[in-house]
Amino acid sequence: MMNKLIIPLALSTLLIGCALEGDDGSNGKDGAVGEQGQVGQTGPTGEKGNTGDTGAQGQAGDPGKSATIQLVPTLVGRAVLNAQSPEGAAEIVAYHTQSQRIFALNSSASPATIEVVSIAQLDAEALTKNAEGVVTNTNLESSKTIQLNELETGDANSLAIHDNLLAVAVAKETGQAGKILFFDIAQDNPQFLKSVTVGDLPDMVTFTPDGKKVIVANEGEPKGDYSIDPEGSIAIIDIVNGQIADNATLLNFNAYDTHQATLEAQGVVFANPTGRTIKGNAITTSVSMDLEPEYVSVSKDGRYAYVSLQENNALAIVDLETNALTVKGLGFKDWSNWTLDASDKDDKINFASYPGLYGMYQPDSIATYQWQGANFIVSANEGDGREYFFDSQDEITCLAEGGLKFDEDDGCLAYTDESRAEDLALGGNFSYLNNDDLDIGRLKVSTELGDANNDSQYEELYTYGARSFSIWDHNGHRVYDSGDDVGKITAAIHGDAFNNDEDENSGDTRSDAKGAEPEALAIGNIGDRTYAFIGLERMGGILVYDISNPFNVKMNTYMINRGLQKDAEISGDLAPEGMAFIDAENSPTGTALLVVGNEISGSISVWSIAEQ
Repeated sequence: MMNKLIIPLALSTLLIGCALEGDDGSNGKDGAVGEQGQVGQTGPTGEKGNTGDTGAQGQAGDPGKSATIQLVPTLVGRAVLNAQSPEGAAEIVAYHTQSQRIFALNSSASPATIEVVSIAQLDAEALTKNAEGVVTNTNLESSKTIQLNELETGDANSLAIHDNLLAVAVAKETGQAGKILFFDIAQDNPQFLKSVTVGDLPDMVTFTPDGKKVIVANEGEPKGDYSIDPEGSIAIIDIVNGQIADNATLLNFNAYDTHQATLEAQGVVFANPTGRTIKGNAITTSVSMDLEPEYVSVSKDGRYAYVSLQENNALAIVDLETNALTVKGLGFKDWSNWTLDASDKDDKINFASYPGLYGMYQPDSIATYQWQGANFIVSANEGDGREYFFDSQDEITCLAEGGLKFDEDDGCLAYTDESRAEDLALGGNFSYLNNDDLDIGRLKVSTELGDANNDSQYEELYTYGARSFSIWDHNGHRVYDSGDDVGKITAAIHGDAFNNDEDENSGDTRSDAKGAEPEALAIGNIGDRTYAFIGLERMGGILVYDISNPFNVKMNTYMINRGLQKDAEISGDLAPEGMAFIDAENSPTGTALLVVGNEISGSISVWSIAEQ
């Protein structure tokens, strides 16, 4: 960042001498030094003057502030939902300020429910640590359950709260429009208000800051055999004077159907089986079918909605005044400038740079904030490939129907864009590699990018995610990326346990596939600083960065409540999926809180975030 320099100006006086006729004479030689004169006698001491009156005491100055503020996280609340089968029991969480309750999406239950957990009273001393320093007991529990299937069938994917209004996204079968369910939660018992039809597979729902609009990302994923591939879309539901509109405005990407090449030049990725025939259907995938909205965040002023298109490595921007829709490609991360551990079979921490290797940012969660009045978007660059299966009775039938291969567990593979680098023929520019377990051979990369001249040799490799978080400006320009921080920090803290998986204790198991996997994200203000909390899905930890100035980002602290003893049973809080930040003003404790929904452990963890 450029610092402004304040340069003081000095004024000098110009002396103009009188002009003399003729040239000046040369300087004469210095004369001899004269003898030193005698020192005179000391004079008498003068009379002492009277002491002056004491001046009035000045006002006390303001207390000084530390140049660096250290955040101190403490686990103060914990609940485990559906303990008998916890996976998916606490994915997405939201906080209701008025009642001091957490609403958590429980997808482990069949059908899905909303669990309500009060945090009005937090007895942190009730939580105890085991020998490994991990909290495994609880001091919170669900006090109420909303049975969604009584109102609408389908899979619940997301929820959001504004004032006393709760919105829940429910997806239907592929090809059927999803619903947003609205509840009044002002009273102890939530009251169902209405449902509004949106697009196919609503994956995320949020309110604008003023609560006057609800924005929905409709992912529109295809059916396993691509016989149905809905268009991705963005739904807008207006709320006027507290009245929820009966119908949503649906924005699609049809205007981009003839601009695929332009988008690809920006780094937008399109991966699909276009040109193949599957189960008798010739596959032709349009741009608007391939673009898949994943996550939504709205600017502080409510003017813009920013939507991550994860699999496409892109960002959509919606002007909420005009509903104009713009798509921005996010480009690629050059791994020759950073280091990563690319192998899960090298039995060591092995960071290296790889010229010719690029990362697709492919953000999942995003969040927005303002600096100097401008909007900035923070992204957790998880990464995601595409892999679709359909039912088939055996390998012969699978291949006859146009499938790629048969798997007894998953069925017939219709499409994947994923391969290990060692299974691809690499161009001569990769001659510095063995392309084996000791360098890049195990790394999962896309087969859709890197072979520009179609000679079946890859001159470039593109891997999923950027193993980082980034900050982007409103125009989609990247102004910050955390580089290789995630890998380096977790390796330094956890040693051989780094790049662990979320459902087993075996270090290095995710090095070949997106690393620690930044996925969950929240932004919050503590004191006069703005912080980003980045949840690592596989590792289970949360990185905290000071992003007050997007051009001067600083790592602050790291928090984790997970057991990592090799080959031991998994314990603690696993796979942070969703987060909600509660500022001190709205916190029941008077201190900022971070609420985390942990997908694998089915736990809700509440962290107190104090300043030091």
